[in-house]
Amino acid sequence: MKNNNVALTDLLRVFNVVTTQGIKTDGNYHYQGINAWHDFDGYTCFLGYKDLTLTLLFHGRYTFDYQEQETLDLFLSKVNKLVAAKS
Repeated sequence: MKNNNVALTDLLRVFNVVTTQGIKTDGNYHYQGINAWHDFDGYTCFLGYKDLTLTLLFHGRYTFDYQEQETLDLFLSKVNKLVAAKS
């Protein structure tokens, strides 16, 4: 599922915050409940939160996969707070 209400730059900014300020364990980074990881070549990046996985694809596309709408809402709230704090 794609959500056009979220700017790709904000999602990339959150990925950067999680990977630079988070704790790295087993190849994944953890920061404020959000996990971040990437594939072997770094072209595909992922953010995880509870039952949600956000896939950041090459060429500026992204997809959300989640079970509960509430999880998406909470995740987007966290994204907005992290972006606002880093601006």
